[in-house]
Amino acid sequence: MRGLVVSGSRNVFTIKPLDGGAPSPYLECRIKGKVLKVESDCYNPLAPGDIVAFEPSGCGQGMILGVEPRTNLFARFNRKKGMTQTLAANIDQIVCVTSPAQPPFRPRFIDRVLAQAEASRLPAMVLLNKSDLTDADCQANGVESRLADYRRIGYTVMRTSALSGEGVAALRSILANRLSVFTGQSGVGKSSLINILLPGAKRQTGAVNTKHDRGNHTTVLSALLEDASDERINIIDTPGVRQLSPDGVSPQDLASYMKEFSAPALHCAFGASCTHVSESGCSVLSAVAAGAIHPDRYESFTRIRSELQGKGGRT
Repeated sequence: MRGLVVSGSRNVFTIKPLDGGAPSPYLECRIKGKVLKVESDCYNPLAPGDIVAFEPSGCGQGMILGVEPRTNLFARFNRKKGMTQTLAANIDQIVCVTSPAQPPFRPRFIDRVLAQAEASRLPAMVLLNKSDLTDADCQANGVESRLADYRRIGYTVMRTSALSGEGVAALRSILANRLSVFTGQSGVGKSSLINILLPGAKRQTGAVNTKHDRGNHTTVLSALLEDASDERINIIDTPGVRQLSPDGVSPQDLASYMKEFSAPALHCAFGASCTHVSESGCSVLSAVAAGAIHPDRYESFTRIRSELQGKGGRT
C-alpha cells in the first residue's frame, strides 16, 4: 500500500494510508531492515511529505518497504550532528515566519531560509507575524527597510497577527490547495498561526523568554497537518531553530542562490573563481556600491559564505 509520512523520527513514523481498504486512518510504521537507500550524510531517512510503500501488520502498525522518489526537499545542516536534516519533502512552497519584535526581527535568518529555498528550487515568501506590535518596534529593528527590499528582489511579503487575526484571510488564499512548510525561529508564532488556520491542529504554544528575548522550543519534530475543509490547507510545521545552516550549497555557488546576486555574479569579469569579497572590479561589489544589493543582504552573503567554507561547503 502507499502512504504519506505525517511525522516521526529515526525508525518509527506515523503514516496516512493513501489507498482504500486501510485498517485505520493512521498507522505507526517501522522501516523494514535496510530497505531505504538514503544519503550517508543524512541522519533521518524519511520526512513529512514523503510517499512510502508499506504493509499493515495489525493493531494499527505496519512496516515501511520503500520510499518513492522525491520531487524536492527542504533541509538544513544540523551542526550538532554534523549531518543533513531533511525537514520536509514533496512540498509546494516555503513560508518563512518572522516577527518585528518579541523575539527581534532576524533578517540574517530570513536570508538563510531564502537561499536554501532557491537551492531547493522552491518558491518562498516572508511572513511577518505579530503585526499588532507597534510601528516603533518595526522602525527600531529596521523591519520596513528589509521587507521593502525583499519585495524589490521578487519575494512575496505578507503581514499577519495571530492575536488580532489581521492578514489571516489573505494568507489562507495563498496556502489553499498547496503543501506549505512553515519555518522560523522559536517564538515568532508559527504554532499560534497554525492553530488559527487549522483549528484541529492543537499545536503547543509558548511564551517568549523575556530574559533572553527569544522563544522557547515547543515544536520538536516536523509534522504534516492536514485541513479537512474545501480549502485544503496542508502545512508542515517545523521545529523552531535559532540559526539555519544552508545544506547542499557550496561557497562558490552561494551567489547564484541569492536573487539579486545571481545576475552580477554571472557577468563578473573574474568568473566562477571570484569570491565577491575583496576583488577590485568585482561585479557583485559594484552592485553593492550602486545600491542594487542591500548592504545587509551582502553582510548575510559574506557570513554564510564564510560558514560554508568552514564546513566544506556542504555540497
